[in-house]
Amino acid sequence: MTPAARKWLLRAYTAALFAFVFAPLVTIAVFSFNSDRFPSLPWAGFSLDWYRAVFADATIARGLANSVCVAAATAIISTFLGFCAAYVDYRFRFTGKTAFMALMTLPPTIPVVILGLAMLTFEGRIGLTGTLSGVTAGHVVLSSPFALALVRLRLADLDPNLEAASWNLGAGRWSTMRDVIVPFCFPAIVAALFLTAAISFDEFMIAWFVSGLNETLPVRLLAMLQGQVSPRINAVGTMVFAVSIALVVLAQLVIGRRLRVRTAKIGR
Repeated sequence: MTPAARKWLLRAYTAALFAFVFAPLVTIAVFSFNSDRFPSLPWAGFSLDWYRAVFADATIARGLANSVCVAAATAIISTFLGFCAAYVDYRFRFTGKTAFMALMTLPPTIPVVILGLAMLTFEGRIGLTGTLSGVTAGHVVLSSPFALALVRLRLADLDPNLEAASWNLGAGRWSTMRDVIVPFCFPAIVAALFLTAAISFDEFMIAWFVSGLNETLPVRLLAMLQGQVSPRINAVGTMVFAVSIALVVLAQLVIGRRLRVRTAKIGR
């Protein structure tokens, strides 16, 4: 096989893979604008009625607001904890470090059903069941390892001598952290913020066990499915997907802008 044929075959395989992955999402988005109640072809006509019905539904609006609040809080707390754990792994050597890192990265490997049930049992004992704080705590446990991984990968590119040089020049540990470590890790921190927000916004199982009456949007979607199949589900699914994509795009824009500014400074 010639290199050109291999190149086109690889492109065709990649295109087919993306088509397979995104076809269900595109289908949901297309039928969310169909005026017919049932997802059938041909279209009955273009309509925004299902989106109007979604925004007119107070339970969906409340679920969306809950999801946004939980995702924002989860992103901030998870990124902070992930950054701290990543820096500890990067800088310090101590007895039990391997066990510490294993525990920090353990939650994503546990089935979410078991994790959700464990959260329900534990938070029920401390009075967090049925609260958004309880949902946030569960999402922080699930999301923090992802922030840890992103920041740790960034720290792996940091020259260990930079901190020592900063200390020798008279900077304290906190000023070195503020002026050297955090700026260097900024792209990873931004990526961790958006990634953990997306994970929290989409998460269902922990929220279903813990949220109680304070339903997040995915839990509200399940309640809608248990009643009757409504075209509003297509509209809500499209909006959730759009929010997730928007978070990823925003992360890329912020990181790209930061890298362009840094490149311009180096060029000067």
